[in-house]
Amino acid sequence: MQTQTIKTFPQVIDEHLATPSPSHWIRTIAFWVATFVVVFELVAGSVWNLLQIEWVRVQFNHLGYPPYFAYILGVWHIGAAAAIIAPRFPRLTEWAYAGCLFLWSGAVASHLLAGDSVNAWLVPLMFATFGIVSWALRPADRRLPDAGLAAETRPLAWAVPTGILLLLFVVSYLTLPAVNAAFHKRAVDLGWIPR
Repeated sequence: MQTQTIKTFPQVIDEHLATPSPSHWIRTIAFWVATFVVVFELVAGSVWNLLQIEWVRVQFNHLGYPPYFAYILGVWHIGAAAAIIAPRFPRLTEWAYAGCLFLWSGAVASHLLAGDSVNAWLVPLMFATFGIVSWALRPADRRLPDAGLAAETRPLAWAVPTGILLLLFVVSYLTLPAVNAAFHKRAVDLGWIPR
């Protein structure tokens, strides 16, 4: 009798531990709702961009984007949607989420710089928020194994990269007149601006 109790006790513990908590279910449902919104927007946006529906043409014209940019975005929307929804490609998924954040934050910035009201930039801001929520709540099997930041013990670890960036900005600024003249000549040679 005692042997039977010992054999069943670990099974009871394992079954108890295997039952997800209510917070796990809430997190899972929130992840899939946010992910559904993100993926649906990417798929719909892809169709709209590739077909260049009137809304896309009017919006691109208003923001000053060339019409062919819709085709580029449309193709990338498909890739991002596939990468986000597909399992077992965590690095590709990270890049897709980053691309989505660039897309929607760029749309917000474009509308703000065009002087549009909140009605124009609130929608891409909402999609960016859903993208961040989807990314933050993604399950462990959709994350990179070592996605955390490495511990840094050297206090001056950022000094060298920051110094290099500042030096490159200074060099870029100081060489700007010569570069501008060279590229002006190239633009004339290409026929992009008149002689």
